[in-house]
Amino acid sequence: MKKNGFLAFDLGASSGRAILGNIKNDTLKLTEIYRFRNEMSYIHGHYYWDIYYLFKKLKKGLRKCISKYGIQPVSIGIDTWGVDYVLVSAEGNITALPFAYRDHRTDSAMEDFFRHLSKKETYALTGLQFLQFNTLFQLFASAQSGFSGLKIAESLLFMPDALGYLFTGKKRNEYTIASTSQMMQPGKPQWEYKLFDASGIPHKLMEEIILPGNKLGTILPEVMEETGSLEIPCIAVAGHDTASAVVSVPAEGKNWAYLSSGTWSLLGIESVKPIVSEQTLAMNFTNEGGVDGTTRFLKNIMGMWLIQECKRIWDQDKETDWHSIVEESQKVPHFISIIDPDNPVFLNPGNMPKAIQNFCAETKQPVPRSIGEIARCIYDSLALKYKFTIKQIESVTGKKIERLHIIGGGAHNNMLNQLTADVLEIPVIAGPTEATAIGNIMLQARAAGVVNSLEEIRAVVRNSFKTNLFIPSPKVNWEDAFERFNKLS
Repeated sequence: MKKNGFLAFDLGASSGRAILGNIKNDTLKLTEIYRFRNEMSYIHGHYYWDIYYLFKKLKKGLRKCISKYGIQPVSIGIDTWGVDYVLVSAEGNITALPFAYRDHRTDSAMEDFFRHLSKKETYALTGLQFLQFNTLFQLFASAQSGFSGLKIAESLLFMPDALGYLFTGKKRNEYTIASTSQMMQPGKPQWEYKLFDASGIPHKLMEEIILPGNKLGTILPEVMEETGSLEIPCIAVAGHDTASAVVSVPAEGKNWAYLSSGTWSLLGIESVKPIVSEQTLAMNFTNEGGVDGTTRFLKNIMGMWLIQECKRIWDQDKETDWHSIVEESQKVPHFISIIDPDNPVFLNPGNMPKAIQNFCAETKQPVPRSIGEIARCIYDSLALKYKFTIKQIESVTGKKIERLHIIGGGAHNNMLNQLTADVLEIPVIAGPTEATAIGNIMLQARAAGVVNSLEEIRAVVRNSFKTNLFIPSPKVNWEDAFERFNKLS
């Protein structure tokens, strides 16, 4: 059986994939090996992730790669969403199912924490955007409630760390995923223990930090037996899915921004150093760890979650498809009703269409009723939010953003891509859509010596995947809507 290709496990909040990447003649070819559903479990009033189910699915992906495709991968790598974590006991056992970041136990945790350490000082220590579900506030909420799973824990592993631990038995905290926690110093692979003390979290929980692109360990004999694999190394790739996605941005030169578009919209720039100031605090920007010492200066925006949740509700009456949703939205005039996508009422309302209608009613706007009207409201609002955020980045850096790269699943939405170009008044380059898996694979390839730098990685991406260019059109009158949007934000 031939041993080639790099196997990426790319987990999102709604699905997971095993994708095999082969590089030949500076060109990367992807093969989807396995895809599975992921969702939160609601148990006794709380939202959790089923870590055992996820591990089982990853093993199935590895087994399929070997048994169905006849390929022993050179290595595996795992990336997931940020902030969520698994607690492990001294015996090496998981103490409880990991909470999901949309769990409501943190609804007041952030404000409660600021009674122990001010918002200004917390930002100065971390440079991270304030979101109620950041790991810091999740742990603080657990400590305040006396959560037993935390009391008996000896280690904290973020989601990709935990899955890597189940594969290899090695416990490490990968840098990019750890940087989403709001518990690290900005731009440094170092924990900020003042935050631990303020939140009542023991220092012992955190493991040694491993930088992306290094070997975590070799998969365990029990996993080898179950999957039919050889001794395959597990590489600590950029464990945060956005960090892996940014690796694959097919950009050249300077003055570009990226939008990693999926359940969340992550909009920002790749910076050589953190940008931490009173201005960035007021604007609520984040400084997360990147590859090769870079900083991902960005803002988390509630992205396709809005329309995904609407579709979930609509499907309860009659199943819809994405094409028809976009088509219906195009029949509705621009900017009749707009929302601030980041208003907390949209974090996990249960019924998203109703939440959007209530918001519009409360802000004295026309209330969208149909699928097309609600979808148009969401798409228009996202484009305006992107404009709002780009203007903030330009004011902080003093640099004009000249083009926007949209990567991830949202890059499929040509209507929103064009609308974004129109509102931002700059070219938009859409693609690749499998950006996270590509970044995961390319960091494995670098660990194997196939490529040597971030520049070489991006050259391979440009050589391998088609992108679509969207030129701004002067026909869309967005100025009045943007003025209205500023009053909502």
